[in-house]
Amino acid sequence: MNINYKGKNIEVTPALKEHAEKKLSRLNRIMDVDKATVTLVDRKSKQKAEVTMTVKGYLLRAEVYAQDSFAAIDIVVDKLEKQLVRYKEKLQRKTKKDREKLADVVMTAPEEVTDELVRTKHFNVKPMTVDEAIMQMNMLGHSFFVFANSENNGDINVVYVRNDEKYGLIVPEI
Repeated sequence: MNINYKGKNIEVTPALKEHAEKKLSRLNRIMDVDKATVTLVDRKSKQKAEVTMTVKGYLLRAEVYAQDSFAAIDIVVDKLEKQLVRYKEKLQRKTKKDREKLADVVMTAPEEVTDELVRTKHFNVKPMTVDEAIMQMNMLGHSFFVFANSENNGDINVVYVRNDEKYGLIVPEI
């Protein structure tokens, strides 16, 4: 596994690197991890650990705030382990279904599906500015809002509330 380290307001010491490598190496027992980027951030009262990794072209990401960097690394690796197990099970279900289709086997019991679409919602997208979209999102009490950006020729954009209680804007590029 190729691991890159980044530090913001913190020096990534050899002890932190060794701890992260030790914890991340256990993920290789589940599936082969191609590469990982570990970002450590020192906030005033808390430490943030953020790990982004690729596994077979699939992107996994988790971030955690904790009292110290070592604890943050432990918790973020636990989160990634759960994501990786879920991804591996999904791949196994998919290959099992493919084998069953090829063998013309009739399934007697439905499989448990965790990624099931339970609702589709249709709505009119109205042209508005980013500020208007943020206000509309807050009035609805949602964590994101889809709108046609009147400042960008009516392109579809998404505003959302970030973990730090600030706002983000997603602008798709085709």
